[in-house]
Amino acid sequence: MPLVAAAVCPHPPLLVPELAGAAAPELDELRAACHAAVADLLAAEPEQILLVGGGPETTRFGTADYGSLHRYGLDRYVRFWKTNCAGGDRLPLSLTIGAWLLGCQDTGRPRFAESVAVDATVAECTTLGEELARRADPRTALLVLGDGSACRSTSAPGYEDPRAQAYDEGVAAALTDADRAALLDLDPDLSAQLLAAGRAPWQVLAAAVEASGGTWRGRLHHQCVPYGVAYFVAGWHRVDDPDEVVA
Repeated sequence: MPLVAAAVCPHPPLLVPELAGAAAPELDELRAACHAAVADLLAAEPEQILLVGGGPETTRFGTADYGSLHRYGLDRYVRFWKTNCAGGDRLPLSLTIGAWLLGCQDTGRPRFAESVAVDATVAECTTLGEELARRADPRTALLVLGDGSACRSTSAPGYEDPRAQAYDEGVAAALTDADRAALLDLDPDLSAQLLAAGRAPWQVLAAAVEASGGTWRGRLHHQCVPYGVAYFVAGWHRVDDPDEVVA
């Protein structure tokens, strides 16, 4: 059975309200959009969920591995799925936030996690995406974690870069249209210069969907630029009847 759906969410640690503290209301709309995108993903009735996010290297994680928010000021571990002595504190931030989002709504479905190196080449992202598509059995949904540029204001982590807005507008359009080619065309060098952590995960998504075939519909649930960083929330769904696709 091919892939049936995908959701794209950002992964700022401040999505976790307890970590954000008094600043939590500032991201309420983004947080609600992420939860809605995950709910929409689960509504496709996948039998398993695969999380994909950026990390220091391309790695497959165990179902008992977990993530930590300690370095961000919250004394909490985030369980991925199973709990046993084989697991370790190994998940990068992207997958830790993905596990938190999924854990807010779903605790029983099998889930798996893969990180892709943030500096992976387009060819490497494509190869990983194609491999994930081949492993999409039984019904599989992807939860893809990635941020846009971090150069949208003078207070942004990467300061202000005049190229960032056009870059983010291109990503938003590609996610809206489920445009795999546009995502695969993202330039790794420019993405790195703009600190766009989502480039590699989005390209894995594009390659996985392309390899799985079929007709796909995209929807951009939300986009915003708090703290000078671009965040996107989107959903992609396979449609059996091409006439269902909307522009």
